[in-house]
Amino acid sequence: MDRNQLSKEILTLVGGEENVEQVVHCMTRLRFNLHDDKKAQKEQLQKTEGVMGVMESGGQFQVIIGNDVANVYKSLVSNMSKAPQTETGTSTASKKKQNPVSKLFDFIAGMFTPILPAITGAGMIKGIIALLVAMHWMSDKSQTYTILAAIGDGAFYFLPIILAVSAARKLGSNMFIAAAIGASILHPTITALLASNVKVSFIGLPVTAATYASTVIPIVIAIWVASYVEKFIDKYTHASLKLLVVPTLTLLIIVPLTLIAVGPLGSIIGNGLSGGISWLFENTGALAGLLLGGTFSLIIMTGMHYALVPIMIGSIATLGFDYMIPIMGAANLAQAGAALGVFLKSKNDKVKTVAFSTSLTAIMGVTEPAMYGVNMRFKKPFTAALIGGAIGGGFMSLFGTKAYVMGGLVGLPGLAMFIGPTFLYAILGLVIAFVAATVITYFMGFEDVKEEAGTSTDAGTGANEASEAVDNVVPTVVNSLPKGSEIPVYSPIMGEVKPLSEVNDPAFSQEIMGRGLAIEPSEGKVVSPVEGTVFSISKSGHAVGLVSDSGLEMLIHVGMDTVKLKGLHFTPHVKSGDRVQVGDLILEFDLEEIRKAGYETITPVIVTNVAEYSELDTAGQQNKDIKKQELLYKVIV
Repeated sequence: MDRNQLSKEILTLVGGEENVEQVVHCMTRLRFNLHDDKKAQKEQLQKTEGVMGVMESGGQFQVIIGNDVANVYKSLVSNMSKAPQTETGTSTASKKKQNPVSKLFDFIAGMFTPILPAITGAGMIKGIIALLVAMHWMSDKSQTYTILAAIGDGAFYFLPIILAVSAARKLGSNMFIAAAIGASILHPTITALLASNVKVSFIGLPVTAATYASTVIPIVIAIWVASYVEKFIDKYTHASLKLLVVPTLTLLIIVPLTLIAVGPLGSIIGNGLSGGISWLFENTGALAGLLLGGTFSLIIMTGMHYALVPIMIGSIATLGFDYMIPIMGAANLAQAGAALGVFLKSKNDKVKTVAFSTSLTAIMGVTEPAMYGVNMRFKKPFTAALIGGAIGGGFMSLFGTKAYVMGGLVGLPGLAMFIGPTFLYAILGLVIAFVAATVITYFMGFEDVKEEAGTSTDAGTGANEASEAVDNVVPTVVNSLPKGSEIPVYSPIMGEVKPLSEVNDPAFSQEIMGRGLAIEPSEGKVVSPVEGTVFSISKSGHAVGLVSDSGLEMLIHVGMDTVKLKGLHFTPHVKSGDRVQVGDLILEFDLEEIRKAGYETITPVIVTNVAEYSELDTAGQQNKDIKKQELLYKVIV
């Protein structure tokens, strides 16, 4: 996959750079905040090679890429003339109207996505340490253990500082003031004071004892309030005093407010959520696991799983364990099992290859490629995955399976998170979910692909329409012409020559499909622009692919969206494999009827393998009338 080309296509299909307010990426997805979601061409994106799926959730337009998302993201940013976020790392506040729930999920996702690598790395180190101690390969009294434990605990102990920076970045406030707030409430002096048994007060106001290390909700509420305080002070402070006044007053207001009111309130909320979840799992038997395991993949689709992260972290910080992480693992392994079932059942080699590779990826904890690229595509396997997740989750819940540390990838790499008294039940639950989903998928069956993906269809627009004519290209050997040779391409249509930029479709206007010119027809006849062979003609008759004897691969695409006419008003005069000379009639169309039906008739005439040549000379040809068989442009070898 050409990452650079893929990133250009994605940027075009989300509405162009000017429509991108912010873009970040997680483990498998590009997460866009767009100014106008309606400008994004969702269906076309879903059919773009290299894109596994598209979804809208939590105020974000998400493009699922898979494991290569980081590299595609780098290419995407490099193709943008300006960075998608400011130099300070803050993001522009969204101007789109969102309901409160969407705003909340957008905020939570935007806050947690950037810090996941730190949490994942630290969590995995904690799990490895637990494994080494359990296997008696390292003593918990050794200095090596102490250092490794500090590395694993560091990100969690100082999580309020990390979250403060990320939350401020998302809210558009100063990240370093936010970090100072987090550092203040974690200061050893404050920690010791609140841990003592004496009453604490600040200017006569009582300070409630609370523990802030490893907590989530208190600092998030504090930074949310701080963002308003900071902006209010900034608004009414003279420019010459902002550097001194804004941070000073913000810290003096927010830190005491956090210690007096916000922190205790956040701790109550966090402890309540953790305790409530624990009560549910401890008192409902298998029911809680059945429900969460059977719906977790749906929760991922809505983006609501980010709302569970603070609860999981809070549970481990306050209780020393969490019930939901193992259930997530069961849901992930069920997606892997369903994809394996597709691999075992399908007769299509390409489907089998994709299903097997995405199954392995899901086993490693990255489920989106399997979920969106395979299971949801065939529908029934996705249902099987939900059932498998429910069965595995119910088993885990029945035996009180727990995770004892917080990691990132809930799959084979994350097994160390479960090391403890319920480790065996965790392994059995994962296996049950995987096997159940595999078996159910195999025996439930699905509608298999009968031919290779990418063969022509009569549905779709833009690049997908064009692919109807170009997917059947058989690569040809370009003739050995001397460097600098010119290959003429003659006009196949009488009309007015236009630049491709005037074509109302980014697949052509952005030269994604190839380079050339367009013609606004004045009559409904198409003749061959080169001497060569017809390699493809669409079922609907609106697009013709040619390969010249000199090696040019060409596409003539009559009108925009005309595939929807399903062949009406088009009369082909050639078939695939026919030899043609310059001027031979290859297609007729009823110009007036097509226009009456509401379709544009502008016709791109492009070279699709132009990268094999040094340049394409269209000088002096644009915005002029042309007759059939007159020189349209030259391709330079």
